[in-house]
Parts: sequence; structure tokens; C-alpha cells
Amino acid sequence: MSIKIGILGYGNLARGVESAITQNDDLELAAVFTRRDPAAVRIRTEGVPVFSQDKLEEDGMKDLIDVLIICGGSATDLPVQTPKYAELYNVVDSFDTHANIPAHFANVDAAAKKGGHVGIISCGWDPGMFSLNRLYMNCILPEGKDYTFWGKGVSQGHSDAVRRIDGVLDARQYTIPVEEAVKSVRRGENPELTTIEKHTRECFVVAAEGADLARIEHDIKTMPNYFDEYDTTVYFISAEEMQRHHAGLPHGGNVIRCGVTGMDKEHTHVIEYSLKLDSNPEFTGSVLAAYARAIARMSAEGRTGAVTVFDVAPAYLSAQDPAGLRAHLL
Repeated sequence: MSIKIGILGYGNLARGVESAITQNDDLELAAVFTRRDPAAVRIRTEGVPVFSQDKLEEDGMKDLIDVLIICGGSATDLPVQTPKYAELYNVVDSFDTHANIPAHFANVDAAAKKGGHVGIISCGWDPGMFSLNRLYMNCILPEGKDYTFWGKGVSQGHSDAVRRIDGVLDARQYTIPVEEAVKSVRRGENPELTTIEKHTRECFVVAAEGADLARIEHDIKTMPNYFDEYDTTVYFISAEEMQRHHAGLPHGGNVIRCGVTGMDKEHTHVIEYSLKLDSNPEFTGSVLAAYARAIARMSAEGRTGAVTVFDVAPAYLSAQDPAGLRAHLL
């Protein structure tokens, strides 16, 4: 029997989830919910209805959906949406504001327990897959140091921040690891790295005709919490160049831990997990789809409340049964 998935929102991430569902025979897209006019939203899966998000509060919807994947933004959407709908459905989100994860978890946990549901927060690749690998690495090499490098790739949040500057029509921001820093870590040197020593940023900007380019560049480079602590380069390009060279949403990165073993700490080890993503939202959507399967199984076993990737057994993610996993993947 298929696990029936609802998607809330229909932007890049939701389209990635929709695509992932088509690659998993045990998952079925049941409905898409939107804040926009449902008649104006065109999804790619034939025969699947698009509803107003208000429909989620109707009792009839609860029989239609096993798991609701919430595809809103971390800044303002998910802190409200995930607790609200965790009381009504099993939910999955990709909340990625690291500093606010404990508070978000507590809110979702209370709501899910009240409604008798289970919800997983902060799925994706970071937080998510990178988080799991940091955990494994720390357990295996308790004496060591973690390093996380993001990119080269498009930061959707930083790009949006640049687009909000007066005079900017469009923008893409790339996060780029400093090559020598990565090499030093891979050599097991355990360097002490400041923010500016780990990453640089490049901004490609389409400016309005007659806009003050010097002011725009200054506003970008001095933007608190986004660019002021980084070596940032700004390039002004045409809309045609933006479409031709920067239409995609690639990303990726590396989690590396350098550690030592031995009675005299004489042996050095380096563990590395890396991703190179042609489409950030499609990969993230694939992670969300796998965890939707896990949440459906945990709910069927009677689990309630909020969980993270740390709480989900790996076998729950797979469409294979335990015997198949032992035979083919172990």
C-alpha cells in the first residue's frame, strides 16, 4: 500500500519533492496545498488535486494524507506552519536556522504530542545528512575536530537577501570554500580557521537601469549576518547573462573530521562526507521523501512527538525490507 503524501507550498523545494515521489513506488502524491489561488498553480503530476492550504484544517483531508511535507521557508513560514499542522498530521520539514532548532523542536514536539502525530524537523543535507555524518564521525573519533565547508553553490537565502536591496532586479550568491583551508583539513593538520578563512562569497547582480552600483556593492558587502564577515566579490551582469549562466541551483559541500587514535595519540585519521548537487531543491526533496516514509512507519508503530534525523533508524528510510537490506547493502 502506498504512503500518501501531501505537499504544502509549491516552489522549488516542493517541485523537488514531487519529482522524488515519482522515483519511489511506495509513495503517492495525494494533494498539493497552496496559499496562492489553486486554479493558478500547475503541478506536473496528472490527476492530483491542488487545494487552498485552508483545506488542511478540514476533517476530510486527514483521511487523504499519511504525511504532510511542508515546503515553506525557515525564516517565517516553518516556525508557524510546522507546529500548526503537526497537531493535525504527521509532518516533515527542512527548517535550517541552526540556532533556532531547539526552540522549533520544542514547539513541534508539543503540537505533535497533543494531536497524536509524529513530525521530523530539519531534514535535508545540512541540517540533515551532514548532521548524521557529524554524529557518526564524533562517535568514532571522539578526540578530533569537525569542519564543514559549503559549496561551491548557490545560497538561495543569501541570493534573496541581495535581491531585496533597492536597485537590484535579480541576483545569485555563490558560497565558495577556500581551497587551501580544505587542503589543510584533509592533510589532518586541524587548523584553527576563522569565518573569512573558510569561505568566500561571489554575488552576480542584475541592477536596474541608472541604479547606483557603488551603493549596491557597499550594501552587499556590509550586510550584517550575510556578507560583512566574508571576502565578498560583486559582479554586475545583464539579465541575459544571468539566465544563460546562472539559471540553475547547484550546491554541495563537505563535512570532514580529523581525529587521533592510539595510546599515545600517534595515529591521525580523516573522515569525509561530500556532496556535489546539480539541483539543491531536488536533492533536498529526495531527502524529505525518504524521511516521509520513515515518519509514516514510526507513526504506525505509535510514536508521537517531534524527532530529528538522529532519532530515525536507517532501515526506516528504505523501501526494502530488512532481509533485502541485509542481503544487498550490508
